[in-house]
Amino acid sequence: MPKMKTKKAVAARFKVTATGKLKHSHPGKRHLLTGKAPKRKRQLNQPAILSEALGKTYKRLMCVE
Repeated sequence: MPKMKTKKAVAARFKVTATGKLKHSHPGKRHLLTGKAPKRKRQLNQPAILSEALGKTYKRLMCVE
């Protein structure tokens, strides 16, 4: 069986933490920011951890154990 290719779109959006979880940034912080409350924009700055259910699928796409 040939090697699996890494899905670059997934690899660009997620980083693997030391414990094996997937860390990502929140969407919605690029444009149209004037209509969003300061609290909402502040909270969008914080990184988030992906759920275990999606993490398993995305790790397989990234070719990460």
